[in-house]
Amino acid sequence: MSATTPLLEVRGLHAGYGATRVLHGIDFTLAEGSITTLLGANGAGKTTTLRALCDMVPATQGEIRFGGARIDGRATEDIVRLGVAHVPDGRGTFTHLTTEENLVLGAYLRRDRAGVAADIERVYGYFPRLRERRRQQAGTLSGGEQQMLAVSRALMLKPRLMLLDEPSFGLAPLIVKELFGILRTINREEKVSLLLVEQNAAMALELADHAWLIETGRVVLSGAAADIRRDDAVRRAYLGY
Repeated sequence: MSATTPLLEVRGLHAGYGATRVLHGIDFTLAEGSITTLLGANGAGKTTTLRALCDMVPATQGEIRFGGARIDGRATEDIVRLGVAHVPDGRGTFTHLTTEENLVLGAYLRRDRAGVAADIERVYGYFPRLRERRRQQAGTLSGGEQQMLAVSRALMLKPRLMLLDEPSFGLAPLIVKELFGILRTINREEKVSLLLVEQNAAMALELADHAWLIETGRVVLSGAAADIRRDDAVRRAYLGY
């Protein structure tokens, strides 16, 4: 992949659920090492976009390229092996397993046992509270701790790209601030690119380098996050001032 090739490139993507079309020709790119956010109202197609990227919703038209190679139509597990980790809305932790068992499960595609053990220690460095609760059943963790666990489990795959769906949902503002700070550190130190779907547009635009605004399954605006934040229509509709 050349320096100018985007890590992720989506062209003319159509997808939906059965007869219900949700995406009507989405186009966007994501640069290696960047933090990109998808903004839009509920029902605009943001979550469907993330699901289509990892074939949890089949694309009916269009192309998805990751690292220059087409991945549309490939099995979800193959896409994960290429380095795409999905942190779904609702967190998706295995509630009956302990915190540490969840992390081990996150590395299920890996065979390097020593590397897995080292990476568990590394994520505990980002999230010290998870170390304190390593033997605790995941279902008994607070909402914020479960979200931290979901991010940590995705990191155990050693991804190049992490897809994050509504990571702030239901969390107290202080926890959100802490989580977003750690995401920025992970992006910077681990060189993991992030694609973020987030209802908290102000927080998302503060974290991201680039933003794409989706309305009814189409991209209607894109640009540097700082520029999007200053756009009058975006401020009125999504930032509330």
